[in-house]
Amino acid sequence: MTARLPDTALDTSQVLHQVSQAWDSDILARLSDYIAIPAKSPAFDADWAAHGYLETVVRNTAQWIEAQKVAGLTLEIVRLPGRTPVLLFEVAATRSASDTVSAQTVLMYGHLDKQPEFSGWRSDLGPWTPKYQDGKLYGRGGADDGYAAYAAIAAIQALQSQKVGHPRIIGLIETCEESGSYDLLPYVDALRTRLGDVGLVVCLDSGAGNYDQLWLTNSLRGMASGVLKVEVLTEGVHSGDASGVVPSSFRILRHLLDRLEDSATGRLLPERFHCAVPPERMAQAQATADILGDELYKRFPWAHYDCGGASQFALPTTTDPLQALLNRTWMPTLSVTGADGFPEMKNAGNVLRPYTAFKLSLRLPPLVEAASAVQELKALLEDNAPYQARVTFEGGGGATGWNAPSTAPWFEQALNAASQAHFGAPCGYIGQGGTIPLMNMLSTGFPKAQMMVCGVLGPKSNAHGPNEFLHVPYAKKLTAAVAQVIARFP
Repeated sequence: MTARLPDTALDTSQVLHQVSQAWDSDILARLSDYIAIPAKSPAFDADWAAHGYLETVVRNTAQWIEAQKVAGLTLEIVRLPGRTPVLLFEVAATRSASDTVSAQTVLMYGHLDKQPEFSGWRSDLGPWTPKYQDGKLYGRGGADDGYAAYAAIAAIQALQSQKVGHPRIIGLIETCEESGSYDLLPYVDALRTRLGDVGLVVCLDSGAGNYDQLWLTNSLRGMASGVLKVEVLTEGVHSGDASGVVPSSFRILRHLLDRLEDSATGRLLPERFHCAVPPERMAQAQATADILGDELYKRFPWAHYDCGGASQFALPTTTDPLQALLNRTWMPTLSVTGADGFPEMKNAGNVLRPYTAFKLSLRLPPLVEAASAVQELKALLEDNAPYQARVTFEGGGGATGWNAPSTAPWFEQALNAASQAHFGAPCGYIGQGGTIPLMNMLSTGFPKAQMMVCGVLGPKSNAHGPNEFLHVPYAKKLTAAVAQVIARFP
């Protein structure tokens, strides 16, 4: 084995140069191919196995990794019956056996499944038509999260090219994350002995507060989802004949949501869905709010209209940067993400509809347990239905959020050194409003591991929505920063 070299042996400028070359000469093209494949997550493609798109992106990624000829690498596509496939690679340690923690593992995580198309794409863009323009690679899934496996391998190659010793590295790339990672836990259980003693997790599926520094995610919200359906009639009836006698299913549904949410403020009413913000996270949130300021709310694509010649814009719930940050990271929020029971407007006659159904997405604070929240949500919405309507809430699953463990001194120093080397600014800390179910699993299974949760989803990258893009200059620097942190793993 190659003996581990001191941290000063790592030429950080050479690392960035090498990973940038890899992105320009190869990775961008591979990600363009990946974007063109509609590898939607199982929640959005019930026939995923028959369509074969997930299998295709897994095989393509595996073939690319094997073609890189990384020293000490072995790779396997793991399949459990009836579940989405997982790509597992292992790179043997290159540190000397005298290192006291040489047996510890670095676990690198990403996913290859995608969100559905959504509407509103720019006329020259589309979810499955990759386009590289002004340093941005547009298309569904490139940033969330197809780049992760490629960046992980590029980071390892950069270390090996300088003969800088690294620990054993495991890569776990799943294909069910956008569906809540319900297939992942069985794989983690099946592969637990092969994962080893994980001392550092590098999760490349998160976001960035800006593109000017390295960002570490320090918390993630959880999620409880499901479909709320209100049925009043067995078939539609003439609204002129029935309205005023037959209650509207939409009005009943709206009334039920009033049990859950204050519609004037958006605050979730049950205290069970709230939790206190830990003091450390509050201090980090204040520091981040000071860095990002009004960009915390200005970065979104607000609707505007012309009012007597003066352009008017929709307003955020708050213009206080700290409160805006806390609202999207530590406060529960309700979103209606889909509806059923409504005809298209062009076919909407004067008919009282028999039912209304909403798909609900409830974002939960990091410390609120999701399974019990789903059950409480069901009881709250189904109990004592107005007009004795038939009310059902079918839970669509839940994922408990995550609060990062205390930061070890070596890890904090490594993050700041990497951020200074490649961005010229210290590392920032930010909570994210989304959910990565794996992180809670890993924190439970490896309570002493440090968690480098980071990603390329910065301002306006618009994951899950139209015009999603990957900020390539940031991705290059992030790849180099990951290599540097792994090199400093003690």
